[in-house]
Amino acid sequence: MNFRSLLATAAFLAAAQPALAAPIEHKATGLSASSADAGMQITALTDSIIRVRVAQGGKFPEDASWAVPAAVRHQSVNVTQSADGFRTRALDVHLDPQLGLTVNDLQGRTIVADAANPLSFAGRGFMLRKKLPIDQRIYGMGDKTGGMDRRGAAFVDWNTDFFGFAPWSDPIYKSIPFYIGVASDGYAYGLFLDNSWRSNFDFGHRDADAIELSAPDGPIDYYVIAGPTVADVVRNYQTLTGRAPLPPQWALGYQQSRWGYSSDKEVRAIASRLRSDQIPADVIWMDIDYQEKNRPFTVNKTIFPDLKKLNTDLNAEGVRLVAITDLHVAYLPKQGYAPFDTGEAGNHFVRKADGSLYVAPVWPGPAVFPDFTRAATRSWWGGLYNDFVADGFAGFWNDMNEPAVFETPTKTMPVDNLHRIDSDDFAPRDATHSEIHNVFGMQNTRGTYEGMLKLRPNVRPFVMTRATYAGGQRYAVTWTGDNSSTWDHLRLCVQQSLNLGLSGFTYTGCDVGGFVGGASPDLLTRWYEIAAFTPVFRNHAANDAPHAEPWVDGPEHLAIRRKFIEERYRLMPYLYAVAEQNSRTGDPVMRPVFYDYPDALKFDCDSALTFTVGGKLLVAAPPRPESPKDYKVCLPSGGWYDYWTGQPVTETKFTAPNRLDYVPLYVRAGTILPRQPLTQSTMIKPTGALLLDVYPGQDCRGEIYLDDGISIKGDSLRQTVTCSVTPRGVALNFGARTGKFRPWWKQIAVTVHGAAPAQITIADHPKAGEVLIAAK
Repeated sequence: MNFRSLLATAAFLAAAQPALAAPIEHKATGLSASSADAGMQITALTDSIIRVRVAQGGKFPEDASWAVPAAVRHQSVNVTQSADGFRTRALDVHLDPQLGLTVNDLQGRTIVADAANPLSFAGRGFMLRKKLPIDQRIYGMGDKTGGMDRRGAAFVDWNTDFFGFAPWSDPIYKSIPFYIGVASDGYAYGLFLDNSWRSNFDFGHRDADAIELSAPDGPIDYYVIAGPTVADVVRNYQTLTGRAPLPPQWALGYQQSRWGYSSDKEVRAIASRLRSDQIPADVIWMDIDYQEKNRPFTVNKTIFPDLKKLNTDLNAEGVRLVAITDLHVAYLPKQGYAPFDTGEAGNHFVRKADGSLYVAPVWPGPAVFPDFTRAATRSWWGGLYNDFVADGFAGFWNDMNEPAVFETPTKTMPVDNLHRIDSDDFAPRDATHSEIHNVFGMQNTRGTYEGMLKLRPNVRPFVMTRATYAGGQRYAVTWTGDNSSTWDHLRLCVQQSLNLGLSGFTYTGCDVGGFVGGASPDLLTRWYEIAAFTPVFRNHAANDAPHAEPWVDGPEHLAIRRKFIEERYRLMPYLYAVAEQNSRTGDPVMRPVFYDYPDALKFDCDSALTFTVGGKLLVAAPPRPESPKDYKVCLPSGGWYDYWTGQPVTETKFTAPNRLDYVPLYVRAGTILPRQPLTQSTMIKPTGALLLDVYPGQDCRGEIYLDDGISIKGDSLRQTVTCSVTPRGVALNFGARTGKFRPWWKQIAVTVHGAAPAQITIADHPKAGEVLIAAK
């Protein structure tokens, strides 16, 4: 926090007056307390989630939300009343006469407790203060920069276009006002403040013993989410805000992009080079270069004469195209530009404070901005994709949607601009941009997602966004924006991706190699190695940066980069099963090690670039990859195998070599890991057997999941495989299959790893049964 922020906070506290509470009024599902100054309602939505609403002056604001659907907000469970609060089957809630809230578990452990002066007002603004125990770490808050642990830092939620942001810059592109507190023993809780205004989160920066949450306006509406584990918190947070839908399988493949693929010929050349160099790939992205004068929903026919043919030809090579569609519609009245003409006719654009049309410069020059808080505007916007969907584009990229505006120091539109809210369970009304700014990008992607769904009802939409708000995972995947080609940004990429996963956004990535500047050969190679295990694997660079395709630094670097891309494709059955699990449970694909193994919180190794994929596959990249120095690796207790050798790891702390061609990778003992023969695209069916790698250990199991990779409603195949070690060898038990989808394999090749690996090939088992793999 800078000096100006400190002064502002001091002024806020000086002006703030504590609210006064009246006696508690008990209700079947919670309690309320009110006075002339303030009111409070606490409702048990579930046994583990309570909602807290506060009314300044005793008048509650509208009960509506962009993040939490009405059906979720209005659910509740009955509670057991106590003298100063209530109990659920998991929580013990207490409210003191100063409206100080304490939430315990049923064993008496404090989950959340208010600090001194817990609730105060200054004008229309407010501040909440919670105690920050000395052993508590803080995670979440989306793609905020800084360290993985948010403790000791302060942040602003205000979506901001920040080209070339630094590892300490704030704010940047997203506002996800949700954090997770984790004690040293792994005990966790979450808190989500559902307020879309510019808000502040101070995690012990101003006051080392307090968390301070404040905003200049808007509702005091927050949710306390009990654990006890981090996984419990993350799953329950998505009970509130929604889970990401299962993406098309091709979205898990390697994706090649650049601002500067500026012709049909160049895009075809990129696809041809990927295939001739045998680099597996599924997607090429098209930035603004394909458009006529950077105008959204136009095509420069001179350089891209036939997009439908381009899509068709590349699809035949196993490559799909994703096109950028920025939201700034060119201001071209009466010039035959349909997006402007139809938008103006439907009153679909944001207005200035005086009611006139807001026009500001972006890529096409003077531009107008759709008013996405109107359901009718989102429907109109979604319809603009009709021609591009007909041309065969697989997905769309909504960039610049903070919204970004040129030639202004704020980098966005005036906060007194007017939006029309006419959506969901909000009462129709005008709202200033101060209220709408942080949800603008989210509602942009909602319009795109719903439009694609309407145009292709049984095809999973793929939308990429730069700006979003809590709950935006329902509509889009994301990336971390205009990062830089530095080693610090490689480390930051992992931290941002992990915290995004904890904040509901499992499908996230960073521009491999960095967007700004240009990576050295070693940096680009390291980035490929690590990004091969992140949810979204996209190489992207700016038009004035050196090219960053896999082949640019010669055959030695290409060989290493290709090796890790190939390994991702071999692991596709596992990745896809983890993705499907996320759609049901909310567990991230890419996870901090402590998500599944709380003892990792006590590691004394530098684990800046250590994470798991689905909990069973652990990546332990060097924390200082720019240094040739070997480094310490810490593994959770319980047993691990070296993925590359198949051998058990005998120690939980050891030294790993820092070699450019190597990243340590470990598999949890008790894992049955499904893999497949190498393909050049997910559009190509593998040839050969499904590979099951068995790593014996406690609770040995694995999941096989398969569908057509693209349909929303269609057949699928699911099967659980377990293993046990017997005196005769390792016994595999194939559980009953569910679903009618026919797999591509006719055989299953099983490898049991250990001191003397055993291998066997068996016929595909459509029914349950046991297979014995004899010990050697």
